Amino acid sequence: MPEDKNCATAAAILPLVGGAGNLISIAHCMTRLRLGIQDRSLVQDEALKALPAVMGVVEDDTYQIVLGPGTVARVTPEFERLVAESRAMAPATEPEPTSLPLTSETTTPESAPAPTPPATTQPPPTSPATPTAEELAAHGAALKARQKSRNATPVKLFLRRIANIFVPLIPALIGCGIIAGINGLLTNLGWLPSVVPALAAMASGFMSLIAVFVGYNTAKEFGGTPILGGAVAAVIVFPGVTHITAFGQHLSPGQGGVLGALAAALLAVQVEKWCRKAVPEALDVLLTPTLTVLVTGLVTLFGLMFVAGEAATAIGTGANWLLAHGGAFAGLILGGLFLPLVMLGLHQALIPLHTTLIEQQGYTVLLPILAMAGAGQVGAAIAVYLRLPRNRSIRRTIKSALPAGFLGVGEPLIYGVSLPLGRPFITACLGGACGGAFVGFFNQLGDAVGSTAIGPSGWALFPLVKGNHTLATTLTVYALGLAVGYLTGFLATYFFGLSKQMRAELNADPDSAPTPTPTAAEPAPTTAGSATAPGTPAGLGAP
Repeated sequence: MPEDKNCATAAAILPLVGGAGNLISIAHCMTRLRLGIQDRSLVQDEALKALPAVMGVVEDDTYQIVLGPGTVARVTPEFERLVAESRAMAPATEPEPTSLPLTSETTTPESAPAPTPPATTQPPPTSPATPTAEELAAHGAALKARQKSRNATPVKLFLRRIANIFVPLIPALIGCGIIAGINGLLTNLGWLPSVVPALAAMASGFMSLIAVFVGYNTAKEFGGTPILGGAVAAVIVFPGVTHITAFGQHLSPGQGGVLGALAAALLAVQVEKWCRKAVPEALDVLLTPTLTVLVTGLVTLFGLMFVAGEAATAIGTGANWLLAHGGAFAGLILGGLFLPLVMLGLHQALIPLHTTLIEQQGYTVLLPILAMAGAGQVGAAIAVYLRLPRNRSIRRTIKSALPAGFLGVGEPLIYGVSLPLGRPFITACLGGACGGAFVGFFNQLGDAVGSTAIGPSGWALFPLVKGNHTLATTLTVYALGLAVGYLTGFLATYFFGLSKQMRAELNADPDSAPTPTPTAAEPAPTTAGSATAPGTPAGLGAP
């Protein structure tokens, strides 16, 4: 049955993104199916959002369908299989259709274009139309599209590519992190002493070689030969580097970590591209890989490892100092500004920092603080739900998105509720700031709260929480931080998130709102929530 459900989800998604011929690439991260789209006009956003398994859609450098943790890893292989079968069955020369009809199971009033009525048959409404969840979602998509155009700067595009290097590593980081937590618990309890060394090997094996994977992915992302990127990064973790001296110091295996591997692989890509141009074709297969590894390897051993090692040490020292001396204030800033950083595309610069801290200390102290931003969103959404008791459309959206929000998947709440409403987004950030300040304050007191992996957030982060005290203490601090984020986001939004005018305009049921009498050529819609008001909903601001 689960396989049938995942296959059905994949089969429902494929025609709504324009079919197999409209896809350039297929990938997935922790929560999203990421698709490269050839013709954006063939994608039917509203029909996709109406699918039961879809939590939302986000348009960035790729078209991203939010399916949630676990589900996306099961739907993606089925989706890839259907795409491969569709391409195999279609003639190679057959052009793709310009439009794909929807089946009766996926056709919704929201996805069908509404006819434009003549001006004489549509009397002007006497009161502002109540915005629906569909209008909020459309407004959120417009905000997202506008922000995307602003984010298409060279620096932000580069950061996005850096993030693409580390995202494929997240499943291994999570798995090894949870095993490390189980191993620590067994060690503290004195249970299964014969199993503890085996678990330690499983938990540490990937981290000891993570530089190789970073080098491989870096070369792949920037247009080089992936295995050459992995080869030059492997130099960093080779035990024999202890016999090499650079800058008056003996090197140590792993010195420089992922930062050194990232820099080495970037250099290898440039050396390889130069060799492809300069080396004769007859000698390319011999000289290009040799020169790439030789030149990059020497630069790595006698320069990059030392420099990257100093940078990594500075990152760890700086993070510890920041939280030890200004924990509450630092948590306030980090927790409050994380969601705006996400909107600006700057949060991707934090991924190498997280990974470096995990390499050095076994956990990153930054992620639990940043996770408080999601708690503020959840609290704000609950407040909006209670403040608008008669707007069943928005309440349905919140009710369906809250479970994912508690697990750290915040996109449906952000782009479907708080961001298009405006003020609730700000009050949600305030909730994140207070939750971050709480966790940062305990870091300042000496109770460090960290995460052994990156990716999960909210309740999903509990299995990965680790600190410098007992597990019970660390879990309690993190749980209380979430509670502070929920409560502050809720109270700030309940009392200040919706103005009187916004409540008056939003606090009505669009499903039962009076509609103009239809003419014979314009039948009234029969599906609840399918009617939307023209233009931007009042009180939402300009798109």
